[in-house]
Amino acid sequence: MPALFITLEGGEGSGKSTQIMRLAARLEAQGHDLLVTREPGGTPEAEAVRALLVSGDVARWTAKSEALLNYAAREQHLEQVIRPALAAGRTVLCDRFMDSTRAYQGYAGGCESEFIDALERAIVGATRPNLTLVFDLDPAIGLARAKSRGDAVAEDRYERKGLAFHQRLREGFLDILRREPRRCRLVDASQEVDAVAEDVWSIVEGVL
Repeated sequence: MPALFITLEGGEGSGKSTQIMRLAARLEAQGHDLLVTREPGGTPEAEAVRALLVSGDVARWTAKSEALLNYAAREQHLEQVIRPALAAGRTVLCDRFMDSTRAYQGYAGGCESEFIDALERAIVGATRPNLTLVFDLDPAIGLARAKSRGDAVAEDRYERKGLAFHQRLREGFLDILRREPRRCRLVDASQEVDAVAEDVWSIVEGVL
């Protein structure tokens, strides 16, 4: 089977982490050799950068600093994990990738798009996802879901940025979706978990 690079994107509490594991199980049942990973993270070095980004005071970094940190982690992740897996013919599922930098630091944070464009060209290059699933959800609902999880209290820096930030974030993801309709597909994350899983599978099955 050809290697596929599939990314899952969306705001806080949109259910990506749950759905990536469900999708992985279905792909493995079809015989895909899978790598499931996340950003920021995926290597010990990138996980250390993640800790800097997702915890602490909400104002500890500027949006441009956050973009640089994300891309430092992404370089390690691509070189050490993602590209070798794809070269070996494995399908890669990644919870967040380049679109999260565009949405969080660009649309919501105000970092210049030209700056993010340059980082994307230099670091991501041709290693772009074959498919990106954009999980769309009312930010107020997503933030309530995230708060109720209670399993990642230390990773709540972005959740504390306020509703207006998350509304801009949602619009950012939807704009990315509009700009790249061949790569990006919308998933209604307001549905029940099983219904979302079926929608995800329907989209992925069409690509397969």
